[in-house]
Amino acid sequence: MDREFLTNLFADFGPVTLRRMFSGYGISADGTNFALALRAGLYFRADEETIPQFEAEGSKPFQYTTREKTVTVNSYWQLPARLFDDSEELAVWARSALGAAQRAALRKRPRKRSAERTAKAPVKKVAAKKSAGKRATTKRAAKKAAKTTSRRAPKKKSSP
Repeated sequence: MDREFLTNLFADFGPVTLRRMFSGYGISADGTNFALALRAGLYFRADEETIPQFEAEGSKPFQYTTREKTVTVNSYWQLPARLFDDSEELAVWARSALGAAQRAALRKRPRKRSAERTAKAPVKKVAAKKSAGKRATTKRAAKKAAKTTSRRAPKKKSSP
């Protein structure tokens, strides 16, 4: 499926944004991704309200295979083939898919922090000073390193 085909397919639905992803396109409207157009077919976003529609049409959820297993993504279901020829009904299904995607986005939104947590002033961290014992140890180590480097004999050049 190419860009032009997909744009024409969703003409009755309204303007859509197509973004390259995986082996095809992510399809979104109003900033919400609601469909995937992949080599394997066209998949619409689904949830507990819309999955029965897909099941009644004999559609299957999106699946892909890794080296170890087959993964089923129950949130995207394959669009029934008959809808490719009926753009008005496809638009109805697309609106349902967009609704499912928007409901999913509402469930995922992070909770806002309570006013109490955000009102606290940041705590400044004070760096601890080195104790006298640590300073002395550091000085001794530096002196010892200086002595060992001065004791070494310079390397002799080998004659050819």
